[in-house]
Amino acid sequence: MRVWKQWTDECRTTRKSGSGPRNVTSARDDRHLVRMARTDRTASSRQLAALWSIATGVSLCASSIRRRLLQCGLRARTPLYRIPLTHDHRRLRLQWANQHRDWRADWQHVVFSDESRFNLWYHDGRIRVRRYAGERHLPECIIERHSGRTPGVMVWGAIAYHRRSQLLRIVGNLNSNRYIREVLQPEAVPFLQSLPGAVFQQDNARPHTARIVKSFFAAQQVQLLPWPACSPDMSPIEHVWDVIGRRLARDPRPVASADELWKMIERTHQSQKGLKKSDSWYCYLNKEGIELSSRQVTSYFEATIDAILQRSLDSLVQDEESRKTFRSEMISSYDADDDFPFSIADVNDVIKGIKLGKTPGPDRITNEMIRNL
Repeated sequence: MRVWKQWTDECRTTRKSGSGPRNVTSARDDRHLVRMARTDRTASSRQLAALWSIATGVSLCASSIRRRLLQCGLRARTPLYRIPLTHDHRRLRLQWANQHRDWRADWQHVVFSDESRFNLWYHDGRIRVRRYAGERHLPECIIERHSGRTPGVMVWGAIAYHRRSQLLRIVGNLNSNRYIREVLQPEAVPFLQSLPGAVFQQDNARPHTARIVKSFFAAQQVQLLPWPACSPDMSPIEHVWDVIGRRLARDPRPVASADELWKMIERTHQSQKGLKKSDSWYCYLNKEGIELSSRQVTSYFEATIDAILQRSLDSLVQDEESRKTFRSEMISSYDADDDFPFSIADVNDVIKGIKLGKTPGPDRITNEMIRNL
């Protein structure tokens, strides 16, 4: 009745500004709460409420904490998981990105392969981090994960432009001899030979880089695509494993053994039902499914390479001395007659923006810096 009366009298249903109970916290208190949340990004609203009560002596419920943080732009989101990267890993990823940033049609000839392990139990994803929009790749918003041995099934597969290989189950530990005998000889090499001009991609796992495997590739005249270490995020086949894992997690039927899980993986791999546009790379697993254009294939790697270049700017240029070296390298890329238009302050501003989670925008300074990195 109150809402209807307000609508008939005032033609609105919202409360007047300033009406209602006053907030327990002031604007200064809200800023302090934001600092607490940013200090520990993984703290839950209940933990923040307890810390707030200890620090101020004022009790706040968890829902009030969440409302204040939401009003300030901090939303609990799923963290980005990644493999720990050393300085050399980042340097090699940047080197690879610079070498392949001008590839276009070449990506259509690449066969991406990988092993993946599907476990009987799935992570429930309850951990959240509080961050602003654009802070997904900040170090404090990332939870590093390490691979562990749990009951499950390991599979090998490969995808190419409009093609897929058979999915192979790998039982036990995979060494170089088994890799040749059970994967390369029966499936990978015949699959490559059926694709003219195919280039084979694999990661740098020990069974893949052993001398006996390299000799086998040389004897079979298999062309390999160099791949930086610890870079599963760069391969599109990881999206395939993700789609399969999501579909397995949505299946309500309980899985009691590894054999049952393997049958479910096979059915998911062979099924073409329920294919969505969001499952963009999953179409590679379907011989008669949706076809991607060469432009879509190229755009994927253009975006991947651009992301590597931008993240490398933050990780490789960290101190003042490195910034000076970075600036001198940028100057050397210009002609001798041209004046270099950027100062150390310009470099610092761009790096500071990236550290705050701001993706380099279309401004001239940022584009020139990225282009000349």
